Amino acid sequence: MDPLSPFALIIGAIFVNNVVLAQFLGICPFLGVSKDVKSSLGMGGAVLFVMLLATLVTYLIYKLLLEPFNLVYLQTIAYILVIAGLVQMVEIVLKKIAPALYQTLGVFLPLITTNCAVLGVAILVIQKEMNLLQSIIYAGSIAIGFTLALVIFAGIREQMELTGVPKGMKGVPIALVTAGILAMAFMGFGGIVPTP
Repeated sequence: MDPLSPFALIIGAIFVNNVVLAQFLGICPFLGVSKDVKSSLGMGGAVLFVMLLATLVTYLIYKLLLEPFNLVYLQTIAYILVIAGLVQMVEIVLKKIAPALYQTLGVFLPLITTNCAVLGVAILVIQKEMNLLQSIIYAGSIAIGFTLALVIFAGIREQMELTGVPKGMKGVPIALVTAGILAMAFMGFGGIVPTP
């Protein structure tokens, strides 16, 4: 099976090489927004939107501007500027369309600007020499995998609030242990599809 086929890209990005649990990108929002499932879904939706747009725009900038004019060394700076602009756009739209979700996300929405998962995907599609369609499929799948991990983790954290966690393990320590166990569970998907 071709590692860049749509099926391999989707399954690989969501389960095998989950951006948070296998590549350790996007840990800040993963730990910060995962306290309840509702805000996790909102954050996942915002990341999906920003990641798809960012990958599309950065891919086009790379192929139409940076590569032809031999300005590849400006890749990271250009990508950061594009991602920051897109996050501002998402923030304005959420403020107008869904003020409750905007309030729920609060300070975490600007975290998408510094979410290394968004920047990482934009850089990875170029490094793996994907075409535009493969890049969009990969970015969407990465965002779905991020959302899946975030929602599962939020559900577990909500359940842990109802259990008797020892005082020394409450909060961040038990969250990190749980994230580690969740990452090991996702390792079970390894080998299902070849990864690029």
